[in-house]
Amino acid sequence: MMVSEERLRADIEANARFGALADVDGRGRTVLTGTEANELARDQFVDRLEDAGLEVRIDAVGNVVGRWDPPEADSTAPPVASGSHLDSVPVGGIFDGPLGVYAALEAVRAIQESDRSLGRPIDVVSFTEEEGQRFGNGLLGSSVATGRTTVDEALATEDDSGTVLEDALEHIGYRGSGRLDAAAWDAWLELHVEQGTKLERAGASAGVVTSITGITHCYVDVAGEADHAGSTPMGDRSDALAAASEIVLDVEDAANRIVVDDSPSAVATVGKASVSPNATNVIPGSVRLGVDVRDVEPESMEALVEALEESARRVEAERDVDVTVTRPYDIPPEPMAPRCRDAMLEAGTATGVETVRMHSGAAHDTMNVARVTDAGLLFAPSRGGLSHNPQEWTDWTDCARATAVLAETIARLADA
Repeated sequence: MMVSEERLRADIEANARFGALADVDGRGRTVLTGTEANELARDQFVDRLEDAGLEVRIDAVGNVVGRWDPPEADSTAPPVASGSHLDSVPVGGIFDGPLGVYAALEAVRAIQESDRSLGRPIDVVSFTEEEGQRFGNGLLGSSVATGRTTVDEALATEDDSGTVLEDALEHIGYRGSGRLDAAAWDAWLELHVEQGTKLERAGASAGVVTSITGITHCYVDVAGEADHAGSTPMGDRSDALAAASEIVLDVEDAANRIVVDDSPSAVATVGKASVSPNATNVIPGSVRLGVDVRDVEPESMEALVEALEESARRVEAERDVDVTVTRPYDIPPEPMAPRCRDAMLEAGTATGVETVRMHSGAAHDTMNVARVTDAGLLFAPSRGGLSHNPQEWTDWTDCARATAVLAETIARLADA
């Protein structure tokens, strides 16, 4: 099979025009679900699918699927599916999502032009609202396809202006019917940019993901007492922000200890803080912290949450504040299917593309799909590790090499 770097590049370059930003350093785009830019990106994708002879269908939440039935295949057999997403974060890059979508299509075209004989169909997929920048918290289309969210729940999701997903999809012509069922796939494969530097440091063109990190979000509410910054003596204060600052540092210290002693892939971040009344001349009366905990080892995630709760108890006792910790969002680590991992490693050898084993520290639609069928995740290098940024870049040669591994993997799994 011969993957066409030129054809793949043309598809991604064409997609990069939609939502393109002229006033940034790099190649930026903003493509939020249900916007005109999203409509244009979807239209191009559908056109490319049809040009390649795939039958296109759109489900009720806007997931787009193109199916190729090889002439020799059993059209009733569960298909092998591959793809990613076309939406972006605000001021994002041009590879995050579209590389996986168009690599899947290029893999099909390469197989079509080869003499490979397949035993089952192939689906090329673009999931709706992976990034969660307008509707919901992310991975929305795949959560519907895997039964974690109902169609009605997803369609009722509102953006900040009160627009619901159903109306946004209707507006751009992508409110389809039915529900894509990922459990009906024999296997799922996703190619994505790494968003890290391991592949770049290793000089490898593809990374075979062994496990996707778990994610826990905790919220810490610290209640002190707002008072005058000038007339309140230091010894009489109940400063919520000073107390919260100790918790922030405790979280960082706990993560560093766990990295050294237990799990080098563990991370913990206090990425959000809301301070009230948030005035320079007022002692902060209340603070809410948003804490993100991730690892491929569930034990270390639990240890980090326990460290957070211990810090909250200590600060509450020592600083005359009330501290409450809640944990509303919790997704466990998700290992990739051994047969998908093995097929990717074998495909790397067969295509002469160097691969390395690694974990994913970011969530992807594959995280949902892995709960209902065999799934694999493949990475392409990210220059400098940058992503969600106009400076995001993956060399075109690396895009093509990773796509070659994807195509060979699809062919091997679809031949079963």
